[in-house]
Amino acid sequence: MELKNVALNDLHESLGAKMVPFAGYNMPVRYSSDIEEHNTVRNAVGVFDVSHMGEFVLEGPEAMDLIQRIVSNDVSKLVDGQAQYAYLPNETGGVVDDLLIYRFNQEKWMLVVNASNIDKDWDWVNKYNTKGVSLKNVSDNYSLFAVQGPKATAALQKLTDVNLEDIKFYNFIVGPMAGVDHVIISATGYTGAGGFEIYVHNDHAESVWKQIFEAGEEFGIKPIGLGARDTLRLEMGYCLYGNDITDETSPLEAGLGWVTKFTKDFTNSEALKAEKEAGVKRKLVGFKVLDKGIPRSHYELLDAEENVIGEVTSGSMSPCMGCGIGLGYVTKAFSAPGSEIYVAVRNRRLKAEVVKLPIYKK
Repeated sequence: MELKNVALNDLHESLGAKMVPFAGYNMPVRYSSDIEEHNTVRNAVGVFDVSHMGEFVLEGPEAMDLIQRIVSNDVSKLVDGQAQYAYLPNETGGVVDDLLIYRFNQEKWMLVVNASNIDKDWDWVNKYNTKGVSLKNVSDNYSLFAVQGPKATAALQKLTDVNLEDIKFYNFIVGPMAGVDHVIISATGYTGAGGFEIYVHNDHAESVWKQIFEAGEEFGIKPIGLGARDTLRLEMGYCLYGNDITDETSPLEAGLGWVTKFTKDFTNSEALKAEKEAGVKRKLVGFKVLDKGIPRSHYELLDAEENVIGEVTSGSMSPCMGCGIGLGYVTKAFSAPGSEIYVAVRNRRLKAEVVKLPIYKK
């Protein structure tokens, strides 16, 4: 399959980015080093080009009803200019995808989905569209920049007369940014470091990117790759589709009960409700490694007697904590914070401790 390029592919290559295939796209994984880029976001401001993400626009009087039927969360609670995190349950107890839902008004919404699932999600939404909602897949038309870090607001404020301090977490506005009207400015980060996502038409992408870097120069702004994006989200304990949640994983075992609202009917809601009442048998937990070593996806998790109690789904070295950290599923008996577990690394066992999320506490 031929890789797709984001609009600013040539720009990233000119900045010296190492490009790798990711979710069907040619993407910058790093520009300098993962640790340096990670620390830039935690301490100053960095910009991710995440234009590979998918965007679907839903319009019409039945748009909200369609979303309510296919997502786990309750979008009737949203007001104009609010966003919400949710997932698309499948019919067999797993997860089609996790996503963000944006409400522009009662009859106009946007779903932001993972790049690897754009086609799958598009087919899924269309399958349930029985009432003539207007659906547009605008994924290829828009660029998405995540401007993240404690200095993000100060940098971006130079480029807009919208008061960015007024945009609360999981809210957004459509307004002017960097000389472009109708930019979506959204406070829904994936790093835990604060900041905004900027959705802009591809025609304006390069101009907006360059102005963001000029505005952030005094704060040490840097371009950031997918390598640091992964360690940043892992420190926060945020799920990555394909690792921590999949078509086969239970959203309740994955800790997504907080975005599963049984106040309405949705795909497979009866089965999920029954699963909740019966109680889950395993749980996705965050852990930190107490010995020297790095956990990796699919490594076995053990108890003190070396019985297999689960599996690592995401793992890395934490740049902020200086130790190995991870997410993984364990049997319920070992899911409480403070539980002692072991990571099987080839012929060694690394002692680890289950911790309350986020794994990294500021």
